[in-house]
Amino acid sequence: MPTQSTSPHLPFGENKQADWYGKDIISVKQFKREDLETIFDVAHEMRGMVERIGTFDLLKGKILANLFYEPSTRTSSSFTAAMERLGGSVIPINEVKYSSVSKGESLPDTIRTLECYADVIVLRHPETGSAEIAARAARKPVINAGDGIGEHPTQALLDTFTIVEELGRLENLNVTMLGDLKYGRTVHSLARLLSQFRDIKLNYVSPDILKMPREVMDEVTAKKVPQAEYSSLEKVLSDTDVLYVTRVQKERFEDPADYEKVKGAYVIDPQVMQAAKRDMIVMHPLPRVGEISVDFDDDPRAAYFRQMEYGLYVRMALLAMVLGKA
Repeated sequence: MPTQSTSPHLPFGENKQADWYGKDIISVKQFKREDLETIFDVAHEMRGMVERIGTFDLLKGKILANLFYEPSTRTSSSFTAAMERLGGSVIPINEVKYSSVSKGESLPDTIRTLECYADVIVLRHPETGSAEIAARAARKPVINAGDGIGEHPTQALLDTFTIVEELGRLENLNVTMLGDLKYGRTVHSLARLLSQFRDIKLNYVSPDILKMPREVMDEVTAKKVPQAEYSSLEKVLSDTDVLYVTRVQKERFEDPADYEKVKGAYVIDPQVMQAAKRDMIVMHPLPRVGEISVDFDDDPRAAYFRQMEYGLYVRMALLAMVLGKA
């Protein structure tokens, strides 16, 4: 019988010189600035290799289990593409309702089963904290691909990488987050990550019932990062370097009437963007449902589809690093 390792998974940043092999990716709170530099350096290498070669055998013989309890197009396919670009294989589990989970199997049991077949597990789950539960049950690396309204750390990493690639810096930035800031786990993670950098200002623009959670704002305040809340984009757009737009997530509302009140609160279109800088960018984790007009897509500042491509390189980097092949 194989013996189970008794050493716990170590989060990134716990030891600057530690090997990345076998580590979980659960929260952006794990990452220090030097970790981000390492990840982005590897992501740059991955980008160059894809552009030159396309696919390669770095993770040949390795298997990824993609375990998604919620619908996903971008994140699921991004991890699949990342693993296959690296020469590995994927077990896709995107319809959990048809699996043993529908029979009442617990998350830890599902994780322990899948790690018998796979070398790394990517998990999306509707409950906050589920990724941490999965990591405690697992002997192999678990990557959080979104846990309820909690965090989405790989999205925050690709978002930060996008800013670096597009604007060339992560300091001296005025970042405006717009839309559903209460349920939008991507903005929770990104605010935490950006708070590590100097001369960052965060603006939160949302309807009153969709404000950024106080818990996140308190963490950012502790890093001495200026924050301000607004109900109107007009007040901050002209000074914004990064406009991060989120959709109002209908599936997170308990009362459909509340969703109907706020679903069209903000729309980004060419007319609105006349007030913005020429050297800024507009980001969105996608999918969009009307909050960015398709008429804006051809504007050079529209970075959201380039953002998806940057995500491929970041996820390739992460998979290679946790599997000890970077």
